[in-house]
Amino acid sequence: MNDAAKNAKAERQAWISIAAAIVVGSAITAAGSQGSIEVAAFGLPAFMVAALIAFGIQWIVFVPSFLARTEHYFDLTGSLTYASVAVGAAIVAGADMRGWLIAGLVVIWATRLGSFLFIRVKQDGRDGRFDELKISFPRFLMVWTLQGLWVTLTFAAGIAAITSAARAPLGALAWTGVALWTFGFVVESIADAQKRAHRKRDDKASDFITEGLWAWSRHPNYFGEIVLWLGIALIAAEVLVGWQWATMISPVFVYVLLTRISGVPMLEAGGKKRWGEDPAYQAYRQSVPVLWPRPPKAA
Repeated sequence: MNDAAKNAKAERQAWISIAAAIVVGSAITAAGSQGSIEVAAFGLPAFMVAALIAFGIQWIVFVPSFLARTEHYFDLTGSLTYASVAVGAAIVAGADMRGWLIAGLVVIWATRLGSFLFIRVKQDGRDGRFDELKISFPRFLMVWTLQGLWVTLTFAAGIAAITSAARAPLGALAWTGVALWTFGFVVESIADAQKRAHRKRDDKASDFITEGLWAWSRHPNYFGEIVLWLGIALIAAEVLVGWQWATMISPVFVYVLLTRISGVPMLEAGGKKRWGEDPAYQAYRQSVPVLWPRPPKAA
């Protein structure tokens, strides 16, 4: 198959992925909208308005990004979308304490992660994942559309709770969720800071990090993210009704995404390609778990 045929096939697959993302997003939106407060100005459930905002922001920012052939604002846009959806949903739904708690936690997470990723791509000058994608209209549009789906699915349980007509005091399950979110947020933040510090060191013995939390897990930042989104889902669970329970797919989606699709598999494959013949890297892989942390083994 020549390059032209390969590109044509990739673009067809991109359009299929875009359609699939819209279908899946519509399905979870329909489920989350049951029991959602209606936004009188639009005559739509607040959950649906939030999902439209999540996808709409991506498509709006995609236009200048494609024209400039740049991915510099991709991660930042994702984080701003989380914050916009969280605050917007809380305002239009007249959220209670639970709703504002969820919104606040998501804004804190999005602000930290978004600024971290934006600074990283600016310092690096590029994100290699987008080299081939950003020159193709459908393939670049696909990743922006998938980011809209990522926001909607990851945040689905939280949005459902923020916009729910059902209200209830924060119970033991919710406070357990707050504790989990706090733990996950701290782990993810420390792991990112340790890796950034490692990359800045001039005397580092190797390009892969083995100290700090990275001696407990090969991907402690992803472990932290999975835990914090599980926390958000638990905070939300106490007010979910009917089909809204389908939004509890949120933490499952985060886990599957990071461990089976875009996170761990990509980095593990890259690590093997880069350092696979290095005995130190082989020893690191054998002694440190992929995701779930455990204390380092004694030498």
